[in-house]
Amino acid sequence: MSVGPAPAPDSAACPALLISAPASGQGKTMVTAALARRHRQAGRRVRVLKCGPDFLDPMILERASGAPVFQLDLFMCGEAECRRLLHEAAEEADVILVEGVMGLFDGQPSAADLAARFALPVLAVIDGSAMAQTFGALAHGLASYRNDIRVVAAIGNRVGGERHADMLKTSLPEGLRWLGTLPPDAEAALPERHLGLVQASEVGDLERRIDRAAASLADAALWLPEPVVFARAQPVALPPALANTRIAVARDAAFSFIYPANVACLEAMGAQVGFFSPLADAALPTCDALWLPGGYPELHMQGLSANHAMTAAIRAHHAAGKPIIAECGGMLYCLDELEDREGRSAPMLGLMRGKAALQGRLAALGLQSVKLPGGTLRGHTFHYSRLETSLSPHSRAQAPGGAAGEAVFRQGSLWASYVHGYFPSAPAAVAQLLAPPRS
Repeated sequence: MSVGPAPAPDSAACPALLISAPASGQGKTMVTAALARRHRQAGRRVRVLKCGPDFLDPMILERASGAPVFQLDLFMCGEAECRRLLHEAAEEADVILVEGVMGLFDGQPSAADLAARFALPVLAVIDGSAMAQTFGALAHGLASYRNDIRVVAAIGNRVGGERHADMLKTSLPEGLRWLGTLPPDAEAALPERHLGLVQASEVGDLERRIDRAAASLADAALWLPEPVVFARAQPVALPPALANTRIAVARDAAFSFIYPANVACLEAMGAQVGFFSPLADAALPTCDALWLPGGYPELHMQGLSANHAMTAAIRAHHAAGKPIIAECGGMLYCLDELEDREGRSAPMLGLMRGKAALQGRLAALGLQSVKLPGGTLRGHTFHYSRLETSLSPHSRAQAPGGAAGEAVFRQGSLWASYVHGYFPSAPAAVAQLLAPPRS
């Protein structure tokens, strides 16, 4: 391992790479997973983080690295939270891998913005399946487009053989290290559906796929850059606003879009967090509040609809005036009816008047902020469904540029929206939504 200067007492140093690409679809997630697994097999402690709002990629990366994967996003999380997470990772790891989002320079803020803010060297993953020397031109463009980031290495993905790999390697501009290739391998590829990768729990042979990809990496992929020094962020002490509050969180094949940071935030405010399955359980756990996160209710709507005992339990919780937060798929579950992409429909909870139907094209994507009584909650939206409701929005979220965003609905003790919130961005606001009503 490279040895750099000793960090200051209030900082920590660790080799780190931000793994990015010219565009989405280049194979960043599988390359990151393969690298994480390969480093673990070499006896290194690995921490993986994910740039941007995402639920599916972190599920894969958690399995590959053996540790929870937290988000890094300068808008959603904020610079201080990103710094805290990087410093925390540096204190306990031998290597930090940060998977980028979309292309390196795409979005505001972009993966490149994160790399510039924290001096993260960049590893470029480029799909070389249909090119030769142009591989080097793409790598050169990524490396030279901005002078405040450092692209230090490249990996060729979906590369056919040694001769092809040699053409890509020799095309690289001076100063970029070659870390090898991954072959086009259907047995190591990650299956996808409309929101992105299939959930890790649905890929029965995921461990074998990750191991297969890791075995395809050359020893060169174990190279590490000089350690990056991460300053310690001042810890934020959260008041015990949810002390002794029991919060039940839906978590199963239908509802799984849960940021680990959100659960940690609730627990830091004193909440007792438990999980339940709207698909399999006949009753709610004893609780004061519910959180229905996003997921794929449209793939399980018949099972959700058929669980009459759970439907009755959640309706009784709402009728008692107990708080509920419903995000995206959780909001669809709260409607009268849900229709899948094939036109089949099923009744849902009926806590909100209206119906949602899945469509073939993306309906909304982007960062959002929601003004709530206790502060402004940041998050994002990403969905393929269309909502039809007679309910008037309580308010509307805003995109970072100020444009109108998703509707936010309030129906009694229920707060619902397509927005997936990042709770640490506004813990006091989240606490107000989930705090039990005063008797």
